[in-house]
Order: sequence, then C-alpha cells, then structure tokens
Amino acid sequence: MSPPIVYHPNYVAPLPDGHRFPMPKFSLLYELLLKDGIIQEKNLYTPELPPQELIEFVHTPEYVNAYCTGTLDPKAQRRIGLPWTLELANRTCVAVGGTILTAKLALEYGLACNTAGGTHHAFPHYGSGFCIFNDLAIAAKVVQKYKLAQKILIVDLDVHQGDGTASIFQNDQSVFTFSMHCEANFPGTKQKSDLDVPLPIGLDDDGYLQTLAQYLPDLLTQIKPDLILYDAGVDPHVYDRLGKLALTDTGLYRREMQVLTTCLAAGYPVAAVIGGGYADDLKALVYRHSILHRAANEVYRTLI
Repeated sequence: MSPPIVYHPNYVAPLPDGHRFPMPKFSLLYELLLKDGIIQEKNLYTPELPPQELIEFVHTPEYVNAYCTGTLDPKAQRRIGLPWTLELANRTCVAVGGTILTAKLALEYGLACNTAGGTHHAFPHYGSGFCIFNDLAIAAKVVQKYKLAQKILIVDLDVHQGDGTASIFQNDQSVFTFSMHCEANFPGTKQKSDLDVPLPIGLDDDGYLQTLAQYLPDLLTQIKPDLILYDAGVDPHVYDRLGKLALTDTGLYRREMQVLTTCLAAGYPVAAVIGGGYADDLKALVYRHSILHRAANEVYRTLI
C-alpha cells in the first residue's frame, strides 16, 4: 500500500523570452518518483485550479486579482522574487489546489503527500521569498470552512521561519503554528509563531533530531489536532545554498520517519508538502525532495 500523492508533472513554466522558468525540480521529482515505483497509478491524484474565493480565505481580493492578472506593482513583484508570467500565475494557483487536495486526502486516508507546496512566506496582502499564495494557510482555512477539521497543527521544518503563516494565524486559536528554523537566516524580521524553535548555524543530524524530539510529541499531546500540515523543506541540508544547517540525506530521511511515525502512531492524520530546497546540483536536490515520499511509503505500509 502507498499513500496518496498529489502530483504536478508539468510544473515548468516557459518565460516570454523562450527560456524555461528556473524551477524544473517539480517535474523532475515526479519523474524520479515514477521511475523508482513510489508513484503508482492507484495512488496518483491531480489537483485542479481552485476557485479564487478559496484563495481569498487568506489573501485580500486586491492582492489576488493584481497577481493573477499581472498588474501587481513592480515593488511588490520584486519582493516575491519571481518574474510574472501567466503560466506561473496558473501553476501557483494549481499548487494551492494541490495542498487543499492533499489535506482532504490526508483526512480520508491518514497520510497524503504533495509534490509541491510550502509557500509559507506569503502574507495576506503580499508575497515574499519566492512565495506568492500561502498554500498551507489556505488549506487550513478550507478544511475548517467545510467542517472537515477544526484544530490544525502546522509543523514547519523548512530552514526558514514560516513568517507568513505565523502572521496569518497570530490571533487564531484554532491553528497552532510550530516553526523550527535556522535563527540566522531569512527572514531578517521574524514573526511570532505559537512555538518558534530557533536553531544555531551548522546544527547536524543528531542535534536537529534530538531538538525535534523534545517538542513534537508534547505538542501532539497538548494540541490534539484534527489534522497536521507538515512542511518538509529540505533546505536544512548541509549542501543547500540558502540553508546554513548541516543535515545529510540520511538525516532528512530520519527526520521524515520521525515526524510521520510520531504523528501517525498517535492517530493524527498528516498532509505533507515538500517545502523549500535550493542547490546547484539539481539531481541531488530532486532526490532530497523525494525522501519525504520514500519515508511516507515506508510509514504508510507499517502504520496504516
């Protein structure tokens, strides 16, 4: 048995000058998972473009309209850090639909993984740090709105603080935000999550996993969530361009096994997204993102 996987096989957008948008890792991840037998026809789900009103559960209509129509002012566009194209706008919205679908599948099957997602730097009225719409926040709001779940725990293990997510839910007791991130890293100005665990530069596998073990089991006991949204960013890796921590491939696998086993053994469904990852060695980066799905496959067979 394999967990449901929400996939994005055509996730590379062309630019107006004929070049391709420099984020081909999403389609390459799909191809690797297919080649290694992690993806099978019976566990594949393709997201749809969500209605704009769902995105507006979190983001202001003015911002959503401006971005989707390409009329966002240049300063706001520079803050996002990605060049606007119609294709990028479309795949951004589809990625949100992917995380919504992943959340729904997790509630049905106990565990589901998205091959995209984790845009946690997006705020209600602007984007930042390569993040346009906050898929984690939108998915949380959607499942609550449709009464599929009420208490949400967001476990954000991307190397950067989930500042947009923290800000969105700052006064919302129904969503608990937990961010474990490198302290001396983007964003320069941190927001206040419900629980922030800042980590020192150069922290290795054992130190990282011991720190995580100090917090996650107690959080589950305390929060008792109906759903866990897990941002499994691989940028804590030692060779990540933007990371500053020192996890290895083995450390990432141990992390995913630790998170998924801890949550699922306690009876809490998990919807996982791949989060951030930045490296010149694209093949190595794609493999790192695949580690989440490999661990999910293992845990799903054992616990579900």
